[in-house]
Amino acid sequence: MVQVIPIPAFNDNYIWALVNQDNKQLYVVDPGDAEPVLAFCCEHSLSLKGILITHHHWDHTNGVEKLVTKLNGLPVYGPSNSPFDGITHKLENDAVITLDELQLTLAIMHVPGHTLDHIAYYNENMVFCGDTLFNGGCGRLFEGTPTQMLTSLLRIAALPDSTQVYCTHEYTRANLDFAAYIEPDNHTLAAYRDELGKHSDISLPTTIEQQKAINPFLRTHEHNVRTSVLAKNSVTEINDVNVFAALRELKDNY
Repeated sequence: MVQVIPIPAFNDNYIWALVNQDNKQLYVVDPGDAEPVLAFCCEHSLSLKGILITHHHWDHTNGVEKLVTKLNGLPVYGPSNSPFDGITHKLENDAVITLDELQLTLAIMHVPGHTLDHIAYYNENMVFCGDTLFNGGCGRLFEGTPTQMLTSLLRIAALPDSTQVYCTHEYTRANLDFAAYIEPDNHTLAAYRDELGKHSDISLPTTIEQQKAINPFLRTHEHNVRTSVLAKNSVTEINDVNVFAALRELKDNY
């Protein structure tokens, strides 16, 4: 059985380690820095067998070259349309990969919005969604449109409620502050925020079910979210995309 373990990097990144404890082999997701990965492997006597990339941003890819060089040419999976040139296994939407060392199969979901090359890796139990869906929030729109990003978020939200969500940044507390600003009467959100405030440790993984209950970017259809956004930002026509775009603008300036 695969264990998913966070390797902290930089100020708020997580490099996710997918570990098979039986054979002491692992893959990592989005290694922006090689050193924490190498230290983790050394500490736990693990052998790195491959890399999964969600998108091209430096804090997700800068460790790849050193890891590949040091460990004799690892396979690097990533989006087929990525400007990052270190990918050896280029993946299209709906592709399926099997990581034999982990006895793990993952499907590929194209989720543009944060960047145009962004993909997520998922199965019925887990999703590695990079900077698309965050706990309580979503990524900034650096390259994509609001329509693209909302479509991507809703694709992820359509996964089973029990799916474990592994994103790549610890932005949760700031995201929940904004979510509470948008939905002050969301009691599920308030309870979760209060509980999280009692702890200083990692807030991930979350679940699809939880995100649909607390994350305003997945709740653009809800009356309370729409009313709040309308009161804080002008929306010419009320629909999910326009509400999402206004919500993202509010978060960018929050």
